[in-house]
Amino acid sequence: MGIVIRDERQLQAFTGLSQTQFDQVLPILSEVYTHQQQQAYQEGVAVGTRRRQPGGGSQGKLPTLADKRLFVLSYYKTYPTFDVLGTQCEMVRSKANENLHKLSPVLHATLVR
Repeated sequence: MGIVIRDERQLQAFTGLSQTQFDQVLPILSEVYTHQQQQAYQEGVAVGTRRRQPGGGSQGKLPTLADKRLFVLSYYKTYPTFDVLGTQCEMVRSKANENLHKLSPVLHATLVR
């Protein structure tokens, strides 16, 4: 991902969280994300639209959950346009929009927990 965080002050500016808070989000986000991905996979299999096994296909510009976490938290802290967000994360604006709409419910479920 294009965003590189150098210190805690910069992390606070991008996400609004301290390093400790930022680190605490990842295990819960991982659990919620994995659960939602498994549920989507099972629904795809039941309907017959699933073509790949989980984890198959292109990894995209946000390959790790840590990248996904930084992406979605920085969006909600700064609210950049999708052109700006896409440029920061080295993706086209349509993919920035798609990734945000995919990860927002995951972040919401994580924060509710």
